[in-house]
Amino acid sequence: MTSKIPATVITGFLGAGKTTLVQHMLRNANGKRIALIINEFGDLGIDGDLLKGCGIDGCTDDDVVELSNGCICCTVAEDFVPAIEKLLGRENPPDHIVIETSGLALPQPLVRAFNWPEIRSKVTVDGVVTVVDSEALHAGRFAHNEAAIDVQRSADDMLDHETPLSELFEDQLACADMIVLNKADLLSAGQADDLETNLKAGVRSGVQFIRAEMGAVSPRTLLGMGIGAEDDLSARHEVHHHHHDHDDEDDHDHHHHEHGHDEFETFQVSLDVIDDVESFAELISQTIRDHGILRLKGFAQVGNKPMRLVIQAVGPRVDTYFDRPLTADEKGKTNLVVIGQAGLDREKILASLAGL
Repeated sequence: MTSKIPATVITGFLGAGKTTLVQHMLRNANGKRIALIINEFGDLGIDGDLLKGCGIDGCTDDDVVELSNGCICCTVAEDFVPAIEKLLGRENPPDHIVIETSGLALPQPLVRAFNWPEIRSKVTVDGVVTVVDSEALHAGRFAHNEAAIDVQRSADDMLDHETPLSELFEDQLACADMIVLNKADLLSAGQADDLETNLKAGVRSGVQFIRAEMGAVSPRTLLGMGIGAEDDLSARHEVHHHHHDHDDEDDHDHHHHEHGHDEFETFQVSLDVIDDVESFAELISQTIRDHGILRLKGFAQVGNKPMRLVIQAVGPRVDTYFDRPLTADEKGKTNLVVIGQAGLDREKILASLAGL
């Protein structure tokens, strides 16, 4: 009997460092054939382009599948299951499948999908890895009482009110087999210890905690957990109820998603070549502060430099680095994706990023 192909689900909030972690994993795969399913939130395939263009030996375009038709947990039937079937049907199937979800995706519906008849006998969930931005979480962002996110929402001062972001974060922790405290190097040892202790108090017993810098976690640690998470759904149930369950268990659409993506919006910004990395990063940071943007990411050309600049920002922190030579289509352009809660003033944000 052919053994099932293992799949690892990598989830985590916006800007936690999921793509950086996947890049490190691919660079250190030591010949293991890994296929990627990337759930990009927005029209510009930032994460897919990063992984396709990172110069990793053996990682071809055919090994990266982008699902850009919406949140992966909302489009299981339309996108995710067909993507898995396509990978499994290849003449030379992968040794391991890695699924990087959008920061807005719930992992539980995705894990549940591995019980669908079309794929259940062929693939299993090796484990669920939740990546946490340690510095942001320590500072109170993307946690229960994140004041800035509450302000961005409609004026609701109920004491027990929780933002959709905190609900997503709790459910991502509840489903995890491993929690990667990424950017732990930006905290003191005592702060990292406190953060880990606080998170351990709210998760299942036995969940592993790994501290990482720039997503540097060995593939031997990430892959090969052998959990079979699809058979353990009762232990990793959603903290917040997001689905209606119907009696017809044969209906593939019997889980209707309700975690409120209408609360979020995303749009693209196209600019010309930027003059200076430091000044543009400060411009982005100021725009984020002024307009309550949750996440901004993209690519740019800097002056006449031949290398592509990658831009990733969450909160006021902006990270930039050059990753590879620009293609002909990328020269002379800056393309960004802005993600925030509904109600962003697009015209003012565009003017701000253009320096007007």
